[in-house]
Amino acid sequence: MGTSTLVYMIYWQAEEPLPREFSHCAATIGNFDGVHKGHAAIVSRLKIRTRPSVVFTFSPHPRQILRPESAPPLLTRDERKVELLKSLGVDLVVICKPQRLLEWSPEEFFRRIVVEYLHAEMLSEGENFHFGKNRSGNTQVLKRLCHDAGVVLHIAPSFRMPSGEKVSSTKIRELLEAGDVERANAMLIQPYRIEGVVGHGLARGRTLGFRTANLVDVETLVPGSGAYACWAYFEGKRHAAAISVGPNVTFGENQTKIEIHLLDFEGDIYGKRMEVEFIAKLRDLVVFDSKEALSAQIEKDIQTTRTLLQQETQ
Repeated sequence: MGTSTLVYMIYWQAEEPLPREFSHCAATIGNFDGVHKGHAAIVSRLKIRTRPSVVFTFSPHPRQILRPESAPPLLTRDERKVELLKSLGVDLVVICKPQRLLEWSPEEFFRRIVVEYLHAEMLSEGENFHFGKNRSGNTQVLKRLCHDAGVVLHIAPSFRMPSGEKVSSTKIRELLEAGDVERANAMLIQPYRIEGVVGHGLARGRTLGFRTANLVDVETLVPGSGAYACWAYFEGKRHAAAISVGPNVTFGENQTKIEIHLLDFEGDIYGKRMEVEFIAKLRDLVVFDSKEALSAQIEKDIQTTRTLLQQETQ
């Protein structure tokens, strides 16, 4: 079902009905943080039906409301999540602030969202799906409610990599925090990205012979310390980039920074919004004996980045 991008995403309002063209849909409900291959398997079932496909998701993550001290760092901002779901062929993404829903019983949640709002004819969920107050609703409860309401239900088993490793947002966070972006990317439908604003740093990169800029105001999880080969996106173009995440330990710093060196680029990028896509980790951050040694290593990082990104595009 083709749709205008103007109605591709809406924020749920209890008093407003679902747009008529999306009613009687095939739907899925969940956080979909990161939009990984397990999510893709769930969404793929929606396209089997000759009905509009709708994803009903949440912002902020419910745990950020219930237990903010233990809430996981987000993998995707709302806009990025919608972009990824759109790439899977979803017709509409409904984003809901979950405060009110967290007090509803599973039965009330099902009635008000699945039946009265979505008018869903089919649901697709993962085997670990929970809903309602205190996550008291599970797939067994959902099966009963769908049966009584005449809603077709598909429960997708957990998606596993060829190695047998289970794919989940939690596992992807662990891999990214460890700097293992390649294994994380293998679980995602697209390589991991962060977004922020290009800000000024200490201009130390120029003294080393490499112009760098800092990425600030990043709202999602930043991969662990290290040097990375990345793609940088801004103003509708893609640029190769060698990036350092973490403190500059050679100069005795302890503040984590995201320092970007764009390969073969000249221009003013300060104040611009930029997305950074992590392709591979080059090395850990280490203390160098001199600025000259650090400069020589950065040159090696740049050459390795150039080679890796050329291979990635072939």
